[in-house]
Amino acid sequence: MSLMRQVTWLVLGVALAALLGALGVSTLSARNLVQSQLQLKNADNAQTLALALSQQGGDEALIKLLVSAQFDTGAYERLRWLGPDGQVRFERGEGARESRAPAWFQQLVPISAADGVAQVSNGWQAAGAVEVRSHSAYASDALWASCRLMLIWLAGVTVVALAAAWWALQRIRRPLDAVVAQAEAVMGGVYNQVMEPRMPEFARLTRAMNAMVGRVKASFDAQAGQLLVLRDQVHHDTLTRVGTRKHFLAEFGSALERDEGPMDAGLLLLRLCDLSGLNARLGHAQTDELLCALADALKVYPERVPGCLIGRLNGSDFALWLPAAQVMAETAQAIADALRATLPVFGPQVRVVIGAVELPRARPAAVWLGEADAALARAENRSAGPVEVVAELRSVGAQQGEGQWRQQLQDALAQSRGRLVEFPVRDRTGRVLHLECPLQLQLKPDEDWLLAARWLPLAQRSRLTAGIDLLAVRLALAAIAADGAARCVNLAPASLQDASFLPQLRELVLAAPQAARSLLLDLSEAAATQHFELLVEVGRQLRPLGVRLGLEHAGAGLAQVDQLFQAGLDYVKLDAAVVRGVAGDPARVAFVRGMVIMLRSLSLKIYGEGVTEALDAQALWDCDLDGLTGPWVTESSGSEHL
Repeated sequence: MSLMRQVTWLVLGVALAALLGALGVSTLSARNLVQSQLQLKNADNAQTLALALSQQGGDEALIKLLVSAQFDTGAYERLRWLGPDGQVRFERGEGARESRAPAWFQQLVPISAADGVAQVSNGWQAAGAVEVRSHSAYASDALWASCRLMLIWLAGVTVVALAAAWWALQRIRRPLDAVVAQAEAVMGGVYNQVMEPRMPEFARLTRAMNAMVGRVKASFDAQAGQLLVLRDQVHHDTLTRVGTRKHFLAEFGSALERDEGPMDAGLLLLRLCDLSGLNARLGHAQTDELLCALADALKVYPERVPGCLIGRLNGSDFALWLPAAQVMAETAQAIADALRATLPVFGPQVRVVIGAVELPRARPAAVWLGEADAALARAENRSAGPVEVVAELRSVGAQQGEGQWRQQLQDALAQSRGRLVEFPVRDRTGRVLHLECPLQLQLKPDEDWLLAARWLPLAQRSRLTAGIDLLAVRLALAAIAADGAARCVNLAPASLQDASFLPQLRELVLAAPQAARSLLLDLSEAAATQHFELLVEVGRQLRPLGVRLGLEHAGAGLAQVDQLFQAGLDYVKLDAAVVRGVAGDPARVAFVRGMVIMLRSLSLKIYGEGVTEALDAQALWDCDLDGLTGPWVTESSGSEHL
C-alpha cells in the first residue's frame, strides 16, 4: 500500500473514530441527563401525590379516588398505594408504551429510572406509601431525536474536516508525486530534473535526486566527448579529416543495405595523379595542402545532403557517396569547376581525374566500386588536362510514372498486401531474443514481393509511410498473438511527423495488450538527432503499454545527442558500419567498448547489426553486447555457432 494511501486511510480512521467517539460520548451524556430528569420527575410526583393523600384523613375511598385521578392526568406506567404493612392497597397501571426509537437503539442505550417513593401519613400515624413510575418511552423518543440531530451535525463537521484534510493531502502529494515520477523515470532510463518543493523533507529528497541525475548527465557528456575524440582517431584520416578507407567502405556497405533512401544513388572517385612525383616536385608540406584542398572540395556535400559519405581510399584517391538520384553528373561537374579554380595555385603540373557513376542502390558494393573505378580509369586515359571528368548514369530508373507507383502503393495498403520477413537477433548462447521483421509489399496481385528499398523512397515522397508502418505493426501483433515470439518492426522518421500516426498506433497497441508486451519498435538514429521531441512522445505513450522502443543504425551520432539520457529508450542497435571489421582492429574495438559503456550507463540493451564474420561476432561478444543480428547470425544455427 502506498504512503499516500496509508495516510488517507489514517485520516479516514481518525475522522471516523472521532465521529463515533463524539457521538458515543454525546449519546451517553444525553441518556444520563434524560434518565436523571425522569428519575427526578418520579420522585417529585410521588412527593406531591403523597402530600395530597395525607390530607384525606385516612379515607380509603378518597385515597383511591385521588390515585386514579393522578394516573389519568399524567404519563404514568404505574401508580401504587401501599398500606402500612407493605401490602398493595390500590394500584393503577398500563403496559409500557411503544417508543418511536428503534429496538436496537433502546437495547444499546437503555433508559432505566428508579420509581419515585413517598410516605403517606394520617396525622401522626403512618398510612402507607405511594410508588410512582413514569413511561420511559417519551425519554427514549427524545434521546433518539437528539442523537439523530447530533449525528447530522457531527457528520457535516466530519465531511468538512475530511475535505480540508484531502485538500491538504493533495498539496503534500504533488511534490511527492513529482519525486516518485522522477524515480520511476530513472528506472525507465529517463533522467529528468524537477523543481524543489517548499517542504523541507521533500526538498532534500528532490535535491538529492536532481544531483544524481546531474551526475548521470555529466558522466554521459564526458563519455560522449571521449567517444567523439576516439571516433576522430579511428574513423578519420589524420591529414584530411575525412573517413578512412576501412570506415568509408563499412559505412558505404551499410548504406546500400538500408531500406531508406532513394532507389538510385551516385558514387564519385577522385584521384590526384602522380602523387609521388608531386611530393618530389612540390615538397611534402605543399602536397599535404593540395590533398586537404581536394578534401575540402568534397566536404561541402555532407553538410547539404543527409547520409552523404566522404572517404580517403588511399594516398591519392578520395570517394564521395551521394544518396540522391539524377544529380551525379551535375555534382561531378561542379566539383571539377571548383578544382579548376583552385588547382592553378599549386602549379601547372597538378592533374586530377574524376570518375562518377549513378546506379540502383540494389547493386552490390563491389559492382559500385568496379563501375566507378572503370569510369575513373577512362578519365585518367583521356588527354592531359588539369581536371578530367567521366560521369556515367546507368540507373535503370522506374519503368512507370510516379503517379502509378503511388496508386499501387495505396492499393497494396487498402488490400493489406504486405508480409513480414523474419531475421533472428540472438544472444551469446544462441537464444533468439526477438525477430527482426522488415516489411515487404506486393504492389500488384500475383506478382513478386518487393523489398522496402524498392518502394520506401516513393512512399516517403507520397507521405504514405504512416499507413505502411501501421500495417507492419498490425501484422507483427497478429504474428505475436499466434506464436508468442517477440517481433521488431521499423518505423520511418517521416511517420512520426504525421499527426494522426501516433494516436492510431496507440489504438492498435491497446487493442492487443498481451501481444504488445512482445512488440519492439525500431527508429533510425535520425529520429534521435532530428526529431527528438517526437521520439520522447512515442516512448511516453507506448512504453507504459509494454512496447519496447529502440534506435537502429546507431553510430557515433549518438554521442552528439545531448538529451539521449532523457529519451526513454530500451535498446540501441549499433550500425553495421560500426561493428564490421572490428576483429583485429584495436582502435575500433576501443570505440565499440566506449559506445557500450556510454549506453550501459543509461541502462540500455546493446545489439549489433549486419554481422557477417564469426571473428567479428566473437570480438563483439568480448565487448559485452547483448545480441547480434546479420547474415552470419541468420545462417548460424544453434548455440554452438554463437
